[in-house]
Amino acid sequence: MRGTRDITEAFRRFWPLTRGDRGRLVAVIGCVIVAALAETASILLFAEITDHALNSGSLSAFWGPALAWLGTAVLGAAVGYGGNSLAVWTAERFVMRLRAKVFAHLQELPPHFFRKHRRGDLVSRLTGDVEAIEQMVVSGVVGTVSAVFSALFYGVAALWIRWDLALVTFVLAPLFLLAARRFSGRIGRAARDERAAEGAITSVVEESLGAIELTQAYNRQHAEEARLDTEARNWMRASVRGARATEMYEQVVQVVETLCVLAVIGLGAWEISQQRLTLGQLLAFAAFIGYLYPPVRDLGQLGLTLTAATAGARRLAEILDARPSVSDPATFKPRSGTRASGVRGGAPRRGNGMRGKVSLHSVTHQYPDASHPALRDVTLTAAPGELVLVTGPSGAGKSTLTQLLVRFYDPSSGVVRLDGTPLPELPLSHLRDQVTLLPQRTHVLHGTIRENIAAGCPDASDTDIEQAARDAAAHEFITALPDGYATRIAPGTAALSGGQLQRIAIARAMLRPSPVLVLDEPTTGLDAEASHRIVEPLRRLMRDRTTILITHDLTLAPYADRVLFLEEGRLRAAEPTRRTAGTRTR
Repeated sequence: MRGTRDITEAFRRFWPLTRGDRGRLVAVIGCVIVAALAETASILLFAEITDHALNSGSLSAFWGPALAWLGTAVLGAAVGYGGNSLAVWTAERFVMRLRAKVFAHLQELPPHFFRKHRRGDLVSRLTGDVEAIEQMVVSGVVGTVSAVFSALFYGVAALWIRWDLALVTFVLAPLFLLAARRFSGRIGRAARDERAAEGAITSVVEESLGAIELTQAYNRQHAEEARLDTEARNWMRASVRGARATEMYEQVVQVVETLCVLAVIGLGAWEISQQRLTLGQLLAFAAFIGYLYPPVRDLGQLGLTLTAATAGARRLAEILDARPSVSDPATFKPRSGTRASGVRGGAPRRGNGMRGKVSLHSVTHQYPDASHPALRDVTLTAAPGELVLVTGPSGAGKSTLTQLLVRFYDPSSGVVRLDGTPLPELPLSHLRDQVTLLPQRTHVLHGTIRENIAAGCPDASDTDIEQAARDAAAHEFITALPDGYATRIAPGTAALSGGQLQRIAIARAMLRPSPVLVLDEPTTGLDAEASHRIVEPLRRLMRDRTTILITHDLTLAPYADRVLFLEEGRLRAAEPTRRTAGTRTR
């Protein structure tokens, strides 16, 4: 009962994604029905040829049924080709639609979700599990309809030839379904274990290759191979269990099918001896029974496929049921006093912007499943043109502050405002147009340097991109590359140094004209010389913006209007920063 309920719930959940392709599904089902009718007609024509042409040796009695049989075969082949081609098209569209839905939902989930789930496992869910759902929702529907109508047509034809003999053979048909029911639980459990093991294998490979320098430097090759071997053995055991159960089911079905065919031939021979059945009728009857059992067997096999697909359905449901930590407001009306912000250099404008005053009032935040708050009763204000530097030990809550400012999370208590508007009242896309985050980790995308700089502003012109690179002190080394801005880079690239990649990230931030800038450890991982080279680009980046700088590097303190110290989630003022005229360029 539980297995049936799981299948029903999974089908109900994912069936709506066929909207837009249901007309094609109906056409596929129509082709399936026509193909089954053509097959039925072919068998009846074969019986007619046997009784009227072969038994009597009459060539004239052969041509009519033969031409009809050929025409039926051509029709069946054409319809079968069209139906199968359309079925593949429909199935792949469903896979594409479901994968896009899951991927879009993943992009809305908060950072802690990705810390709880291995990326390799999530990749596995977006590939193998999505395809398993397709086997249930699209191919499963077509397969069920095909099996039902084929069994119906062949069964009716067998009854029409000899009803009493057909009823005797029909009694054995439920043995196929009983065999499928007997093996479904075992195959379903093996499928769930296999899916989980596939995700673990992908995760181990991704993690190991992503940390290849650590692996080689610490001679961990054998340890990583052992990790992969452990997960591979788990997958092998699950796969072998599933394969054994499936193979045993198929062999049992083969024996049952042979028993049924022998029963038909034996009873048919007795009917011929009593002159109640012709040879042609017996051959046709045997053919119908032979064609009848595979669809019945397919129905049983379909049940096993659906049982296995529920494992993928549960894994996808875990993603789709995870709730984003933030959401857009139901309505949004820009307050008076907002101004339009646009891409630098005259590129297309983004719409209503804001001045950029940031304020936190009595903000406390505790992550889901955390034992204590990351921030406690934090109050902070930063005005346009002001640089506020926040420092403190690791784990003090500095990165949490950045995640609240770009609204990856809403605080557990208190309020964060932008120009007096609580952040939850602003649409996420609008808010994130107003706040530029320069993350602690330098993110590099697969693509050209030009595409990397324009990642946050895809409508920027080449002139805008090059100007941003000049401002970030990146234009000179970019143009020195053989392909210049068309140079292709990727995560982990060795073509550029860490400082060069950081300046590309700064250029990316400079291209966005947002009034609020959040910098999270912009000099982390850079030596003193590299840090010195990016100070001037950082100063240009911070000019005339509301800037909150999270850093351990207190060499940046002289540029700050205020220095605040964060410790155990609590914020306090540090010693006042003394700046001489011209220390910080505005």
